[in-house]
Amino acid sequence: MRFSTVPLVLTFAVSAFAVPHPLNLVVHEKRHSTSSWTKRDRTHPDAVLPMRIGLTQSNLDKGHDALMGVSHPESPDYAKHWTSEQVTNFFAPAEKTVNAVREWLVTSGISAERITHSDNQGWLAFDATAKEAEDLLKTEYHLLKWGKETDEEKFDRYHIPKHVQEFVDYITPGIKLLAPVKRGHEKRGFGMTMGGGIPAPPKRRPYQGLDSLLNDLKNCDVAITPICVKALYQVPTASTANPTNSLGIFEEGDYYAQKDLNLFFRNFTPYIPQGTHPTPAFIDGAEAPVRVKDAGGESDLDFQLAYPLIYPQTITLYQTDDIFYATNPNSTSLGGFNTFLDALDGSYCTYSAFGETGDDPTLDPTYPDPNPGGYKGQLQCGIYKPTNVISVSYGGQEYDLPAYYQERQCNEFLKLGLQGHSIFYASGDDGVAGPPGDDSKNGCLGPDRTIFSPAWPNSCPYLTNVGATKVYPGRTVFEPESAVVDPAGHPYRTAFSSGGGFSNIYGIPSYQAAAVNQFFTNHNPPYPYYSGNASFGANGGLYNRIGRGYPDVAANGDNIAVYNEGNFTLSGGTSASTPIFASIVNRINEARLAIGKAPVGFVNPVLYSNPSVLNDITNGSNPGCGTVGFEAVPGWDPVTGLGTPNYPRMLALWLGLP
Repeated sequence: MRFSTVPLVLTFAVSAFAVPHPLNLVVHEKRHSTSSWTKRDRTHPDAVLPMRIGLTQSNLDKGHDALMGVSHPESPDYAKHWTSEQVTNFFAPAEKTVNAVREWLVTSGISAERITHSDNQGWLAFDATAKEAEDLLKTEYHLLKWGKETDEEKFDRYHIPKHVQEFVDYITPGIKLLAPVKRGHEKRGFGMTMGGGIPAPPKRRPYQGLDSLLNDLKNCDVAITPICVKALYQVPTASTANPTNSLGIFEEGDYYAQKDLNLFFRNFTPYIPQGTHPTPAFIDGAEAPVRVKDAGGESDLDFQLAYPLIYPQTITLYQTDDIFYATNPNSTSLGGFNTFLDALDGSYCTYSAFGETGDDPTLDPTYPDPNPGGYKGQLQCGIYKPTNVISVSYGGQEYDLPAYYQERQCNEFLKLGLQGHSIFYASGDDGVAGPPGDDSKNGCLGPDRTIFSPAWPNSCPYLTNVGATKVYPGRTVFEPESAVVDPAGHPYRTAFSSGGGFSNIYGIPSYQAAAVNQFFTNHNPPYPYYSGNASFGANGGLYNRIGRGYPDVAANGDNIAVYNEGNFTLSGGTSASTPIFASIVNRINEARLAIGKAPVGFVNPVLYSNPSVLNDITNGSNPGCGTVGFEAVPGWDPVTGLGTPNYPRMLALWLGLP
């Protein structure tokens, strides 16, 4: 990773007053000293600070159970999905929380007229002078610096009355310190490892001999065409299109070309009319399509895999972020997906959780964007209704982002699940490691670069992760697939294997516990392990034994026939597997809607309860970090999950559910 020359960052630091305070005050948050930051001058007493008090939310501990209530096949409330209003009200701070904090502020001299309660009910806001804030919190604001960045106000600790402590999550400006962001960190689709913030194409290679591949199942070990996918998973050609059942596909910094889609349709799916294209849902200045010479490998791949499985159903393209944030190597946006989630759920724009309100100004794009070509409008909040199914072939590693950033985002995926949306993510292309160059030369963690690196946001328990399989040379689509294991140079420049492992942030969810336990009992990996992130790497451990396991499922992801930049090529990556699996679930929704049933929503509890509807993959592994990785074995495994789709069995199962 490249680092910029670090400018001076000023953060407001707060110190406890060396004066007595009433006995009913308690320290609410305290920051331990850090040698990387230097305390500067005390904040001027007349400086105006935008104060935000994050209120303790209701029912955060009940969110998982609520989601299981509408997602588990044995629940009497299966598929009785919630409205967005029900979700907001369920998690909103209790009335007594709001009243207690507001009363404390008013009695402390902050008039009621100055206090605003956010639309999502998660925080109270008011402007205050530094002196008012210091008197309120019995602290001192100071400027902190890191290198040469701009000053910002923070404190070391602050006090609040004991009787309101249970109602306050956090207060900003506060104790949280974020060092200057690393520039040049890549945003990537899985299978993409180009630095500089610009997504590179998925793994691909040119191929000669297109004519021999057309409509011939004998060559599926050479190139996976639409008829190969349909044969592998027994998917008939679609014939209906419910207007409420468009398939959502996320893209960022990678753009499709209509010419590539037309070439693919002409050669492989002539029943799809020329000019067929996704419905645009452009977010924060994004645009598409582009000229064929500028076409991205990821977008072309996603659409050319999805359309043959779902047409005449439509695709909605969630193209996200303006050209600067999506592609510029000097962009300081290191996070991801928050502006996308903002556009789907307006309350997320100001959602307070885990010490953060709204998008992170140091990790997410900020709009209006003053950069050349930047989107000059306001951040777009709640402008699109989420589709029933969304496929995402992008991601990163847990290690690259603060846990609070990931946990806040994971809660949003839970809320989307409660509302009946199925979210699929590619599990990664580097086995048990991250991409080479991400956090270390080999993409692994720890002082010796031997610890496995779990992926983000994949480890969130409320997503469905899709690993990759392959039809090996000499095999047919009527035989079991194997996990992808492509060494570097055979055939791609870099190695490719299905991403999988165990989270360092999230524990094993209830719906997965039996499957993970069976894996460890019957197929115990030969590696030392640690238990929980607090013991990271202890005793030479390479993975977290008690973390959420991924992937959940798999689909073919190698030697995919695709047109890109006007040329016929073969492509690979879990970024191919994901739109395949998502498209099949979209087909199942189509069938359920036709008989008056709801979409399937969060699919993991149903699949883990009924693994026989998937094709179990028992061959292959996912090498990385100097090991062969985990093995694909009978039952769930952290290589191919529960297995690949069997459309007739899946369809019958879900049509039989309420």
